Amino acid sequence: MSKIVIRGARVLGGEVRDVLIDGETVAEIAERIEAADATVVEAGGKVLLPGLVDLHTHLREPGREDSETVLTGTRAAAVGGFTAVHAMANTFPVADTAGVVEQVWRLGRESGYCDVQPVGAVTVGLEGKQLAELGAMHDSAAGVRVFSDDGKCVDDAVIMRRALEYVKAFDGVVAQHAQEPRLTEGAQMNEGTVSSELGLGGWPAVAEESIIARDVLLAAHVGSRVHICHLSTAGSVDLVRWAKSKGWNVTAEVTPHHLLLTDELVRSYNPVYKVNPPLRTDADVMALREALADGTIDCVATDHAPHPHEDKDCEWAAAAMGMVGLETALSVVQETMVDTGLLDWAGVADRMSFRPAGIGRLAGHGRPIAVGEPANLTLVDPAYRGVVDPAGFASRSRNSPYAGRELPGRVTHTFLRGKATVIDGILA
Repeated sequence: MSKIVIRGARVLGGEVRDVLIDGETVAEIAERIEAADATVVEAGGKVLLPGLVDLHTHLREPGREDSETVLTGTRAAAVGGFTAVHAMANTFPVADTAGVVEQVWRLGRESGYCDVQPVGAVTVGLEGKQLAELGAMHDSAAGVRVFSDDGKCVDDAVIMRRALEYVKAFDGVVAQHAQEPRLTEGAQMNEGTVSSELGLGGWPAVAEESIIARDVLLAAHVGSRVHICHLSTAGSVDLVRWAKSKGWNVTAEVTPHHLLLTDELVRSYNPVYKVNPPLRTDADVMALREALADGTIDCVATDHAPHPHEDKDCEWAAAAMGMVGLETALSVVQETMVDTGLLDWAGVADRMSFRPAGIGRLAGHGRPIAVGEPANLTLVDPAYRGVVDPAGFASRSRNSPYAGRELPGRVTHTFLRGKATVIDGILA
């Protein structure tokens, strides 16, 4: 295996060091490393982070390869600095059996751009009526530890309780899409001033918050782990903060778009801003940023949701919900959290690598940058500023809410177990 020296990188944004990669691991970290037989990557003070881990990615394969495939999705992940992603279960067929999760897992291994950890469905067909083969998916080659009906809420309290009881046996976690379906019938955007002015069906914050309240209580009752997907309201933050104060095993994620964008953008009627949960108010955005900074929200997850152009280039009511996010996530976090002084780069490593890997119990990722650790690394140029052009994305889909917007930061190199998957911002 070849040797690589990353020369003059700011490790976690701190001290400038050389880092030697030998094979699949970090072999040495020092002020100066001389290795005649090594390839040198001149970092020039760029920030070196552990490879990013996404708890919430839609890769669409099998069944919707017109939107994304495991190959194109993992290429997009690598460009964004990710070395591991968790692939959601709402595929066709649904990832509710050992056979389907193993298929996705093997496709990820074949791609070679990042590790793919399948998320298993909680219920058969995401229908919320019968528990899926949770144990069989865990015991499969894919080793599933995270289960979610994301895209749909497990709204039946008994089913949710049984799922929490089941996964407790192998330290699994149920990741809940918190959306009370009866409260969101016909909803098109956040319920509030803007929805009233536009005459669009409102999506009330309580539809999210009521499910979170129920599920943190269920998790406490069972003594199991629950994870809240794409938390989006100030009230949800209060509930998670309360649950954590009780010592309950509750974690939560926030998306980059909920850290930056608000429902005011819906005034354009551009379906690129249509997403589930919907963009909320400026007050919600500020509460989410503060909660991510203080650790109430554990991690950033992209909820990368690719769609073909015909599902977005249409009238608002008919458009699909979702945004692509893998290739812009780190830039949005830099703008909203680092450049505002809410997090330093070590904090970014914690929220985008260490914690999501811990929640997913993902071995080999979210590890310190230290001698003997796997060389899953991301080199970032925080001084870069550029305009987002989805035409250049590695993803198969282009439904980015940041098109034409200037964002800071750029991933220049990504390493997966010592192998460069991105070099100078270009896929290897």
